[in-house]
Amino acid sequence: MKTPELLITASPHLAAGDSTPKIMWHVVGSLVPVIAVSSWFFGISALLVVGAALAGALVTERACGQGGTLADGSAAITGILLGLTLPAGLPLWMAFLGGAFAIGVGKIMFGGLGQNIFNPALLGRAFLQAAFPAALTTFPAMGGPWWQFRGDNFALPFLSPHAPDTVTAATALGRMKFEHAGTPLWDLVLGSTPGSLGETSGLVILLCGGYLALRNYLNWRVPAGIFATVAVLAAALHAIDAKYPDATFMLFSGGLMLGAMYMATDLVTTPVTNAGCWIFGASVGLLVVVIRVWGGLNEGVMYAILLMNALVPYLNQWTEPRVFGLKPSRGRA
Repeated sequence: MKTPELLITASPHLAAGDSTPKIMWHVVGSLVPVIAVSSWFFGISALLVVGAALAGALVTERACGQGGTLADGSAAITGILLGLTLPAGLPLWMAFLGGAFAIGVGKIMFGGLGQNIFNPALLGRAFLQAAFPAALTTFPAMGGPWWQFRGDNFALPFLSPHAPDTVTAATALGRMKFEHAGTPLWDLVLGSTPGSLGETSGLVILLCGGYLALRNYLNWRVPAGIFATVAVLAAALHAIDAKYPDATFMLFSGGLMLGAMYMATDLVTTPVTNAGCWIFGASVGLLVVVIRVWGGLNEGVMYAILLMNALVPYLNQWTEPRVFGLKPSRGRA
């Protein structure tokens, strides 16, 4: 058959070379160093918990999603990110259940990839926090042989733990909020403090997220807005009263780094305009400081991001740029 001399196709005619699977698997690859560092600090339990959350997400995606959706990598990202928000000693069945909930309710129920309102990984974490609060707030102490389990990872579902009690420790945020005790900055930067798996080494998370920003796989304005707001508010409060933590502690403690670089920058649940991203990031940072300082919880990253996810449609509407050649209506003006 002779090839036509004039080929007419629909726009766009120039492709950037990126696709959804390519972006998603780049994000997965950037999380490998974070998993490796968490495994260095928490041993084999870190790999087991992340693997269980990942398995729950993949199994649910395969069972409930449309054909071929596993290949785009979105379910893998959800499972890994959820696993990094969990403590190393969590029973594996809970991590699996959280992964299933994140995909089934946080993604599939909304219509699949690109339709969800809330970050699926954080929604799965919020579900586990509400269902099993004691397990989600029990953080094992660091140290010991790499192959030693950090908790009752193999506890049977809905049964009492059968293993001896694990030695636990308070997180840096918990010690600051309830004991007014600080943590050395170097321990915060390296992540050698008790907490969730993703609270390890804020420096590594910052570098891995920076790689995604350089590849333009995330809007750098979101984490920049979060970090700037948290730093300014924390510095101001610390200047007023030294009992409040300083800016460096606020930035490198808890899950702020992971939340700012990977959760808040989710392409589906963040604003599409640059102005909206600035407002989104600043609002998340404000809520984090308010919850940490005056709230009943010592951490507020998860709730801050989920709350702002619900407001994204309004941010898109309020920051919608004016179409070239048209005057704004009197109502908007």
